[in-house]
Amino acid sequence: MITMRGDGRRRSGRLVVALAAVLAMTFGVAACGLQSGGALPLPVKPGSITVQPDLDGQTITVGSKDFTEQVILGYLLGFSLSAAGADVRDLTNIQGSNSARDAMAAGQVDVTIEYTGTGWINYLGNELPIPDATKQFDAVRDEDLARNGIVWVNPAPLDNTYALAVNRANAAKTGVRTLSDYAALVKRDPAAATTCLETEFRSRQDGFPGMAAKYGFDPAQAQTQILQTGIIYQAVANGNCVFGEVFTTDGRIKALDLQLLDDDKQFFPHYNAAVTMREDVSKEFPSIAKVTAPVMAALTSAEMTEMNRQVDVDGHEPADVARDWLVAKGFVTV
Repeated sequence: MITMRGDGRRRSGRLVVALAAVLAMTFGVAACGLQSGGALPLPVKPGSITVQPDLDGQTITVGSKDFTEQVILGYLLGFSLSAAGADVRDLTNIQGSNSARDAMAAGQVDVTIEYTGTGWINYLGNELPIPDATKQFDAVRDEDLARNGIVWVNPAPLDNTYALAVNRANAAKTGVRTLSDYAALVKRDPAAATTCLETEFRSRQDGFPGMAAKYGFDPAQAQTQILQTGIIYQAVANGNCVFGEVFTTDGRIKALDLQLLDDDKQFFPHYNAAVTMREDVSKEFPSIAKVTAPVMAALTSAEMTEMNRQVDVDGHEPADVARDWLVAKGFVTV
């Protein structure tokens, strides 16, 4: 989604690249923009993904946002294209959704994996999500191409949406099981519903303000605290925050035994991951869609949750986790 999700475990080289990118954009160096990216941190060879004539030897810059899942997705994409023969430039770990999107639109990044809900609401400005995941993808695909020349292909089963979580003790204490229960508690006793959020979620229309409107409470009445996403999970587990914003494919939910509040009015959009690129990139390199189709088809929420867990709980590197998954599925070899 969008989004500044998760802190992840970043390689120092990737952090330097991302920091250079952010500084360049912050100081408005339009002529330079983002750096061109470095080489992928690990090598791969063809597996079921084979070298494609249109990609062989061609430079393709792969980008991602700066949270764990996105960095893993960026490496899944980068290794897949590398196995297909591309000279992949690594621009994973760009800070924030808008920066990553702007980098692709400006030609500094060629291809990313994005979320349908983010595209529909954040980039295209629609206020209401489409409840059916397939129809949501189709609508994003058609409108983004018509308005912005951005191509969406290969939606994955992976659907990483927002949720509020609570630990078992506070769930029992408050009796809150659904977002409707949460809204009632905020209106009745705001001090009993302290909620930790990340900065972007507190301001996004598909985040806390929109959720408050849907469930009928004043977001200003809620007692919220801003924390980095990676800290929120532990803060909820420890009870320092009664409730906290989480992402449904995050491996820390299970590891910390957190409970998700049921979105009983179905406010949060579908955030199915899909490959996105500019129309000119799609036309020049049609094999990007071909190569990534089986990879994305295998990418379920359960598979992504396990990869996220390996990074955020076990401390593995995102690149290692991404490559191991591709090897295990037979897409690439080493």
